[in-house]
This record gives sequence, C-alpha cells and structure tokens, in this order.
Amino acid sequence: MGRFERWQATRLRRHYAGGRGDAFARRAARFYAALHGTWLTPRRWVTLEVPGRRTGDLTRFPLGMADVDGRWYLVSMLGECAWVWNVRAAGGRAVLRHGRARPVRLVEVPLEERAPVIRRIVQVAPGTRPHVRVGRHEPVEAFEAVVADHPVFRVEPADAP
Repeated sequence: MGRFERWQATRLRRHYAGGRGDAFARRAARFYAALHGTWLTPRRWVTLEVPGRRTGDLTRFPLGMADVDGRWYLVSMLGECAWVWNVRAAGGRAVLRHGRARPVRLVEVPLEERAPVIRRIVQVAPGTRPHVRVGRHEPVEAFEAVVADHPVFRVEPADAP
C-alpha cells in the first residue's frame, strides 16, 4: 500500500471511530442504502433491512456482497457493529433489497471458513480495503490473521432449513 493509499485509509477509518459512523458516515450510509436498493448499482451492492435489536424498527444498511464458489456472503468491514448485532438478534432473518425485496436467512460463518470470503470482499469492494487492512493481492493465508475481526454471514433463501 502506497503512502497516499495509507493516508486515505486512515482518513476513511476516522469516520468510524469506536465502530460507529460519525455524521458524515451516517448521511453517506442513508444515501447508499437508498441507491443500493435500486437496480442502478451492480448486483453485489444491496441494502440489508433488519429490525433493530432494541426498538424493533426497520434499519437499513448499504453493503457489498462477496461471491465465493457460487454462494453469496455479507462481510462486516467494521467488525462487531450494529447490523451484525441486529442480524444476530433477529435470528438471521432479514431482507436484502436490490430493486426488489428478497427475504433471506443469514447464517454466521465459522472462523475457519472466513478467510477466502474476506479476501473476495476486499477484491471486489474498494470501500472495505481501509478497514480490513490486508492487501487485496495477498494470498488467502494472509487473511487468516483478521478472520476474528470481521463477522461473515452466508446468504440463504428465507425458507432454507
């Protein structure tokens, strides 16, 4: 990672100090949640809709999905954060929106299976790179060091067992 990339990554991480977005990050998240819910973005950009764990009110998070071996995954670039806690509290039941709403079940992936998924999200979603801190060209083994820091959920159909 070059000097400019390191500077930019540090600047972007500041918007999420303490694992929560500042005012700018919250405005950007609302904008991208609306945008990703349309057909205007690539298929991998979605809006996650899940009830809030405290209020039960619907919350929306813009996320990018990683595709590995024909399956789709959501990766938390910020580690333990609101959308992860909400998904767990909802028992994995959520809705992914990309033009239309699709009910899904999100299944948390065990630590030993996360590295290839985290590597893939870093390759396809530039916004994750400042937060994951492993270069996108690194071998999958390099991502083993960060698997505990980034929860990963496999996207399953809502009616899957």
